[in-house]
Amino acid sequence: MHEPLDPREDSAAHGPVRLTAWVRGRVQGVGFRWWTRATALEIGGLAGYAGNLADGRVQVVTEGERGDCERLLAWLHGADTPGKVDGVTEIWSEPRGGYAGFEIR
Repeated sequence: MHEPLDPREDSAAHGPVRLTAWVRGRVQGVGFRWWTRATALEIGGLAGYAGNLADGRVQVVTEGERGDCERLLAWLHGADTPGKVDGVTEIWSEPRGGYAGFEIR
C-alpha cells in the first residue's frame, strides 16, 4: 500500500474540497442541470448547485469529499450526460460551505 511521504498528501486526496466546473456544449434545455443534481444526490455527500450561464454553459459548484467530487466530474465528462458535452473546465479549491443540499439554479 502506498504511504504518503507528506501527511498533508493524504488529507488533500481524501478531505473536503470545492469543485467548480464549467460545462460547454449543448447542455441547456436538455435536462442537464436536473441530471447533474440527480447524479450528485446518487453519489451522496455533495452540496452545491448546477446553474445555466448566459453564454450557454452550465456551471456546477459542488463541495464534499474529493473522491465524491471526482465521481461527479467523471460523470460530467462522460457519455451518459444529456445533450452533448464539448468540454469541461474545472477549478479545485477549499470548501466555503453555505449549501444545504444540491440545487438547480
